[in-house]
Amino acid sequence: MNIKLFRPVRSRLMLIMLGISAAAIAQENTGHEGKDNLRYVDPLIGNSSQLLQPTRPTVQQPNQMVRMFPQRNDYLDDQISSFPLIIVSHRLGEAFSLKPSIGPISAASWNKRMTYDHDMEITRPWYYSTYLVDEDINVEFTPGKKTGFYRFEFPENSSKSILLGMYNTGSSEWKFISDKELTGFETYHGDIKVYMYGIFSESGTVGTVKENKLQAAGSLQGENVKAFITFPEKATKKIEFKYAISYISAEQAKKNFNNELSTIGFEGQKNLAEESWSTVINQIKVEGGTLAQKRSFYTSLYRCYERLVNITEDNKYYSGFDKKIHDANRPFYVDDWTWDTYLANHPLRVILNPAMEEDIMDSYVTMYKQGGWLPTFPVLFGDHACMNGFHSSIMLLDGYRKGLRNFDINSAYSGMLKNATQATMLPWRNGPKTALDDFYHAKGYFPALKKGETETDVHVDPFEKRQSVAITLGHSYDDWALAEMAKDLGKESDFKKFSFRALNYKNLWNKDSLMFLPKDDKGAWISIDSKFDGGMGGRDYYDENNGWTYMWQVQHDVKGLMGLMGGTGNFEKRLDQLYRENLGRSKYEFNGKFPDATGLVGQYSMGNEPSFHIPYLYNFTASPWKTQKRIRFLLDVWFKDNIFGIPGDEDGGGMTAFVVFSSMGFYPVTPGLPLYTIGSPVFSKVTIDLPGGKQFKLIANHCSVANKYIQSAKLNNQLLNTPWFTHSQLIGGGTLELEMGPKPNKLWGTGDNDLTKK
Repeated sequence: MNIKLFRPVRSRLMLIMLGISAAAIAQENTGHEGKDNLRYVDPLIGNSSQLLQPTRPTVQQPNQMVRMFPQRNDYLDDQISSFPLIIVSHRLGEAFSLKPSIGPISAASWNKRMTYDHDMEITRPWYYSTYLVDEDINVEFTPGKKTGFYRFEFPENSSKSILLGMYNTGSSEWKFISDKELTGFETYHGDIKVYMYGIFSESGTVGTVKENKLQAAGSLQGENVKAFITFPEKATKKIEFKYAISYISAEQAKKNFNNELSTIGFEGQKNLAEESWSTVINQIKVEGGTLAQKRSFYTSLYRCYERLVNITEDNKYYSGFDKKIHDANRPFYVDDWTWDTYLANHPLRVILNPAMEEDIMDSYVTMYKQGGWLPTFPVLFGDHACMNGFHSSIMLLDGYRKGLRNFDINSAYSGMLKNATQATMLPWRNGPKTALDDFYHAKGYFPALKKGETETDVHVDPFEKRQSVAITLGHSYDDWALAEMAKDLGKESDFKKFSFRALNYKNLWNKDSLMFLPKDDKGAWISIDSKFDGGMGGRDYYDENNGWTYMWQVQHDVKGLMGLMGGTGNFEKRLDQLYRENLGRSKYEFNGKFPDATGLVGQYSMGNEPSFHIPYLYNFTASPWKTQKRIRFLLDVWFKDNIFGIPGDEDGGGMTAFVVFSSMGFYPVTPGLPLYTIGSPVFSKVTIDLPGGKQFKLIANHCSVANKYIQSAKLNNQLLNTPWFTHSQLIGGGTLELEMGPKPNKLWGTGDNDLTKK
C-alpha cells in the first residue's frame, strides 16, 4: 500500500504554499530525482513531543548566531506569545521580544497572545511567515548571521504598532534615537549584555511604558522595559524591520548591521539565507527511498546545523568563560551539549566540514584556557553543568584520530587530564573533585546509597542524585579516550594508568544478574530492580534510563563486555532479549518514572541518546543481519515525517544525526576509533561531497522498503565481508556497493568482527 496517498490535506496545502508543484510530487512518484533537496526539509517535523521537549522550527543560517522561532507552547498551540530577535541558546532562552498590533494599544497589549492559522504558516530554515487571524497581519522573517529581517503586512487604513519587550530579568533598555531607528540591550543569564541596533522602514510615533502607562519618552532603562512605535493609518501597509545583535557592544551591533543589512532588501536577504542552506543540504545527495524517508532524512540533516553557533563579530567575541572580550583570528563557537552530540553530531561534522570541527575543537581548548576546565556543555554564559561525563575528551580524540590537527593538541590533552584527575564527576556539577571522586579514584567505582538511604554529601544535586552506575560507565569511556590520546602523543605512563581506569566498568558487573548494578562504599552489592528502581529517571544509579540500557554502555570495549556476558553467543542472545523484555508493569507506571525512556521496543529506548549504538552491536556478533533488521524497523517506526516524528528530546542535532547516519547506511559506534559500521541504507544511492572535491558513494542495488538485507558488498570493487570500513576509506573518496535483498544473508559480514584489530 502506498502510504503517500493518505497524507493529510494539510500536508498538501503546505507543499503548495512552499512552492512544490503537483508536477514535483508526480516526479517523486515516478522515481525522478529533483535538483534541490531543500524541498524535503520540514522544520515542523517533531514539533509536538511524546512526553518531553518538542523540536523547534528554528529559522537561521547554518551554525550562525541569530536564530528565531515563534514563542508558543508547541505546534498544537494556536497562539503565539511573541517573536524573538534572537534565540540565545538552544532551549536556554531568548532576547528582545517583538509583536505587531493594530488599533489602540495599552500596557495590557504586551500580554495579549496572537492567534494564527496553522495552514497559513510557512516554515523553512531560511524563511518564516504566519498569518495572525485576529489582527489580520502577516508576519515574515528571514535571518542573517548576526542580523534578522522582519516584514509585517498590516490591514489597510489601520493604526499599526510594533510592541517591543524583554524576556529576561535584569537591567535592560530601549532607546529610539530617531522616529525609526533604535538601540537596546537586555541582560541575559544575570550578567551578559545582549545589544541590538535596528531600523524600521517607516517613521512613526515612538514611546515607552513606565509604571504600567504609555509615555512619549523615547528611551527607558530598567527591568522588563517595554517600548513601542506606532505608524499612521496613511503609512504603507508593509513595514520592515532590520536589526543586528551583538554580545560585545552597542557600537558592534551597528557594525554588524552595516556589514550585513545596510543595502539589502528582504527578498535579497531571503535569497542569501536560502543559498546558505542549499550549500549544506545538497552536500549529501540521495536517490531512491520514499518521499517520507527523504523528508525525514533532510530535515534531520537541517537540525544538525542548529548548533554550535559562531559568535565571532569582526574578529572579536565575548566569552562567558572569563567574562572578557577577546580578539580572534578564527571563529569561536558555543552552544553544545556534548553528552548528546559526541555520539553522532560531532562525527558527522568531521566528515562534512572538518575545518569547522577543528574550529570547534579549538574553541573547546580556548574555553579550557579561559575557564580552567575543559567544558562539557559550553554555552554563551560558560560551561552549563548538565548530565554527566567528560565526553568532550571523546570528541577531541575522535577528531584527532580522523586527522584534524588545527588546534592546540597539547593544551587539549592538558584539559582532558585535568578533568580526569581534578574535576568532580558529580552530575550537574562543575568544579574541583569531592570525597566521592576521591573514592572513585581509589576504588574504581562511584559509590551508591542503599534504597531509601539519606544523602550524606552536600555536593550531590538533590534531584540528579549520584547516578553511580552511569558515572562509572561513562567515565570509563572518558578515561579510555584519555588513554588513547596519551598513546598517540607518546605519553606511555598516562596511557597505562588510564587504560587501567578504562576498565573500571567491570567493577560494577554483576555476573548473577548479567547487569551493571550499584555497590555501596563498603563494596557490597545493592539489590535493586534494574528495570525500575533508582527514583525519578533511575538517577540514584543510572540516568534517564534503566539498567537494561546501561548494560550496553561500553562502546570503548565491546570485546570486554562480551567476555563479561560469557562470549559472543550470549551477547547476541542478550541483545535479542533487550528488544523483547517486557516492562514488568504498565506503561503508565513506567513512563511516570522514566519519561526520558521513550520510543520503547521492549526495554530498548530509541528516544534517548545512550541507546543509539545498541542496534549496531549485532555487527560484533555472528548475525550482522540483525543490525540491518533493527535499524530499518527503528527508523520506520519512530522517525516519521510529521509533527510527532521524533521519539524523544532531539537536543539540537543530538538525535537527528543518528537518523542521518543510519539512513545513509553506516554509523560511528565508537567515537574515538576512525571506523564506521554498516547498517541498512534506506536509499539506493548516497553521494557525499567531501572537502577537496572528492566524493564518497554508497550504492545499495535493489534497495527498497522490502529489500533491507545486505546480500554482498564491495568496497572500491573489492569484496567486503566485514561490516566495517575506515574513515580514511571514506574521506579518500571511496565507493561502498551493496547488493540488497528481501531475506537476510546470514553469512554476510561474519568475517573478523574484532573491532580492536581494526
